[in-house]
Amino acid sequence: MNKNKTGTINPTAPYSKRWAALFLLCTAQFIVIMDTSIIGVALPAIKADLGYSQSGLQWIFNAYVILFGGFLLLGGRLSDLFGARKIFMWGFAILSGASLLAGVAWSEAALNTGRALQGLGSALIAPAALTLVLSKFTDPKELNKALGFWGASAAAGGSAGVFLGGAITEWLSWHWLFLINIPVGLAVLFFSQKLLFKGTTRKGKVDIVGAILATVALIVMVYAIISAENAGWISVQTIGLLGLSLLLFIIFIIIQKQKREPLIPLAIFKVPNLLSGNVVMALLAAAWIPLWFFLNLYLQQTLHYTAFNSGLALLPMTIAIMFLMVGLTGKLVARFGFKANMVAGLLALAGSLLLFSTIPPDGTFIINVLPASLLGALGMSLTYIPGTIASMSGAKPEETGLASGLVNTSYQIGSALGLAIIVAISAAKTNTIKATGATEATALNTGFQTGFFAASIICLIAAVMAVIFIKTLKK
Repeated sequence: MNKNKTGTINPTAPYSKRWAALFLLCTAQFIVIMDTSIIGVALPAIKADLGYSQSGLQWIFNAYVILFGGFLLLGGRLSDLFGARKIFMWGFAILSGASLLAGVAWSEAALNTGRALQGLGSALIAPAALTLVLSKFTDPKELNKALGFWGASAAAGGSAGVFLGGAITEWLSWHWLFLINIPVGLAVLFFSQKLLFKGTTRKGKVDIVGAILATVALIVMVYAIISAENAGWISVQTIGLLGLSLLLFIIFIIIQKQKREPLIPLAIFKVPNLLSGNVVMALLAAAWIPLWFFLNLYLQQTLHYTAFNSGLALLPMTIAIMFLMVGLTGKLVARFGFKANMVAGLLALAGSLLLFSTIPPDGTFIINVLPASLLGALGMSLTYIPGTIASMSGAKPEETGLASGLVNTSYQIGSALGLAIIVAISAAKTNTIKATGATEATALNTGFQTGFFAASIICLIAAVMAVIFIKTLKK
């Protein structure tokens, strides 16, 4: 019999159907991650077409990740209340509509709005998809195998995003980076009804106010950091916006304490490694995402690569991540534990960023890009999965979903804030160098170097925190 009384698929369900469902769910993960990476190589083309400023370009990325990170916990909560399949499908419906808006965008505001709505759709998709994976595979060996494919699909999404982003931008136009989501989304919606079970629902309230407060607080904070370049770091505007953001976060925490069914039960932060693991994952994202951002700009604006060639140049790094995560990371964690791998990975990634911080204006792919990018791939592979395991290692079974949501949220928030801060630092350095009479190319390259160096410092801080605060738990 394939279904139990709650309507979920039992572990005894047909083997082929469960793995077909996993393929569908991995496709969802692939699309969510690809939507983050696919726009990187297209940034110069979008800038020229829609008139973005150099610092404003980051909003193409941040508009997506802020709503993605801000609503992930709400997505998980809705999945628990209304069923994972329903929320998964609603997420893809929103993502498909948002992709249409982004694909036909005629202005900065239109594209940023489309990207934000893509992030909202992905925030519903990601926790629901992971819930469906965990519910289909209860045998430990099968679950580990399924999660391996799940992780590989994320790496493949990053890899495909880089390559497809370059090819589509050069041979078609950047508009098609978003339009390709529409047929994929429609296919996923069709097969979801055939392969995914409805799941269980339960009574409960949705903390919409909490989700909105957390997201608005984050948006205000990021905007304050971005605008500080022009307004000044100690201006009334910057200090006022940062103060408003802090006030909103305080109100959020107060509401969470008082609600009977909060978005985040604060007691969960007493779980061993959860708080420290989430901080390390946020710092990892704050270093990793700027690496991609500045490396894309360096390849195209300094070395004058085409969008397609830039995608090819980044392909070895993403392919290396995919194979290392599937074939190596699990074995190393089993052998040495998650803490040792996290520290080693963070140090490797910091080394990669330090190498990138020395890139010259006349650099070459073989000498200045490939070695540092492969070292970065090793660092990310050794850190990401162990960091996720560490953050969830002490959670009880009934807390696993929330712990997973928190890890994803921390990573997305770290991505947005890290990129905003480091872009501001890089832009300030570029302007300082310009004021000395240096050429535009020299000033830009110096700004890129400064951005890489700042990211390396964040990575080293994360490594120190992992050494001090991550605890190896007894089995």
